[in-house]
Amino acid sequence: MEELTAKIIEFNNARDWDQFHSPENLAKSIAIESGELLECFQWNSDPDINEVKMELADIFNYCLLLADKIGVKPEDIVREKLYISEQKYPVSKAKGNSRKYTKLG
Repeated sequence: MEELTAKIIEFNNARDWDQFHSPENLAKSIAIESGELLECFQWNSDPDINEVKMELADIFNYCLLLADKIGVKPEDIVREKLYISEQKYPVSKAKGNSRKYTKLG
């Protein structure tokens, strides 16, 4: 993950784009690219997989840049969130159930 992030940063630095990459702008970009990903599915459930891959890659790029910008490691925050989710959604209550943890009973 660190090597990939370094490659993305190198790409951006070569173009002097870091000046545009405040945490706020990166968060906005993640939301914008997520909308573009949804567009792939807008009118059908059989999207062009290459378009989906490119939009997903854009989202990952911005997520990795944001994590770097705020000084966190993606692996660490994903593990932390997974642990929290395991507490909120124990298998005994959540298996096969799509309800929010506050409604699991």
